[in-house]
Amino acid sequence: MPRLSKTRRQLDLSMISLLFCSSRLSFYNGSSALYYFLYGVAPASPYALPLTSYLLLLYIHKFLSFSSLHHLHIHTDILSCFLYFLYAADHVSTFVMFVQTQRPTGEFVFEFDKDEIFHVDLDKKETVWRLEEFGRAYSFEVQGGLANIAALNYNLNIMIQRSNHTQATNDPPEVTVFPKEPVELGQPNTLICHIDKFFPPVLNVTWLCNGQPVTEGVAESVFLPGTDGSFHKFHYLTFVPSAEDVYDCRVEHWGLDQPLLKHWEAQEPIQMPETTETVLCALGLVLGLVGIIMGTILIIKSLRSGRDPRAQGPL
Repeated sequence: MPRLSKTRRQLDLSMISLLFCSSRLSFYNGSSALYYFLYGVAPASPYALPLTSYLLLLYIHKFLSFSSLHHLHIHTDILSCFLYFLYAADHVSTFVMFVQTQRPTGEFVFEFDKDEIFHVDLDKKETVWRLEEFGRAYSFEVQGGLANIAALNYNLNIMIQRSNHTQATNDPPEVTVFPKEPVELGQPNTLICHIDKFFPPVLNVTWLCNGQPVTEGVAESVFLPGTDGSFHKFHYLTFVPSAEDVYDCRVEHWGLDQPLLKHWEAQEPIQMPETTETVLCALGLVLGLVGIIMGTILIIKSLRSGRDPRAQGPL
């Protein structure tokens, strides 16, 4: 069972109150997903969420999956659970688990205010903290996450056997590419490819430099949940910007008829021709000299007339 270490954070389950619970069945092309939404308020602390959500999930998961299963007619190879908890001061924690017959075969992620806190590496069977500081401050028993994934896989297999294999549509992604830092030619930087609002969580993403695939210096996030039941994901490429290189983020998804290419290239600052700069400098110099000469002439004339050039005569 997932819990937080008592030596680090004391759980206070009495401060958690379940406000509303619902389920939603969604259909997609070649797959479908069953979502469990749990809404709650925790005035005390978000750190009790992993244990609380686990207990609530077991109850809701068992009720929805087994008592209602024989009424469902679906084509399903994806089963997802989204748990949203609303905290005081408008803080939101999201606990997401899904399993599917495609790669990746599953995921177990915890977020706070849309920032990933940790996820479970299902292959290595270990907790991966987004920042090392999180791992030093809190703890999470990985076996609890693996047990939840095993339960979802069991239910997924049952639902596949009882489904009618109905086809439906997919949600295609929206893709944007941007640099992490302001671009300076010759200075190391990171390109970010943000793939947003897609379902199911199955993607093939490739970085291209001048049309050629790039495999070094690449990294990626896990699938992150959206508030509407969709997913988003980040892919990263470390690079050194140059005027000659162009980059593309190529995304393949079931909702796309063909791979989507999002282009990026460094924009050189607009420079004036050297001759134009020379002419402008010369013109400025001439105008300055003319101003000095005219001012000198006026001063000399005023001195010869014996009057202060600043004095004003009677009207």
